Amino acid sequence: MKSEAAGQRVMASVTEFLEQRLKLKVNRQKSAVGHVSERKFLGHRLLSGGELGVAPQSQEKLKDSLRELTSRSAGQSQREVIEQVNQKLTGWIEYFQMARMKGFMQETGQWLRRRLRCLRLKQCKRTSAIARFLMSQGEAEPSAWMLALSGKGWWRLADTPQAHRAMNLRWFRDTGLVDPETVYLAVRNAG
Repeated sequence: MKSEAAGQRVMASVTEFLEQRLKLKVNRQKSAVGHVSERKFLGHRLLSGGELGVAPQSQEKLKDSLRELTSRSAGQSQREVIEQVNQKLTGWIEYFQMARMKGFMQETGQWLRRRLRCLRLKQCKRTSAIARFLMSQGEAEPSAWMLALSGKGWWRLADTPQAHRAMNLRWFRDTGLVDPETVYLAVRNAG
């Protein structure tokens, strides 16, 4: 639309058609005139070139759900958390499969792995258990103890070189965690 007034005229015309001819109820609180890139529909938005994207609100809702599932105070085993995360991610990706979101899936995968590293370190509880866990994953003893004795918070510890080496991509595959980007590309290519 070239102007706000033109948009309002089209909105009135479409609303009248939907309500009078098709006997549908238009939710006026959710309906508004705006630039196509600023509006969302069923969690999607239109990108330049007419491609579908995921609305920022939908992306944030996914992250909120994953935050809740990976909460360090939930008291669930790592296996239970990963099963729930996989179920959430797979369903979400299947719903939004037509949207362009490879970059968001890469970013989400990195963020999620950091959250799970954080959770796993906290589950060790004690300094000696953290060091033993890291060493069991191949980390050198001095390096493992350096992380275990660190005064940094869990979130910062989860982004250290020791945590990345001990809980690398192969470790996550072995735990059963799906990679969001891989799932997205597989679903996209299958469709």
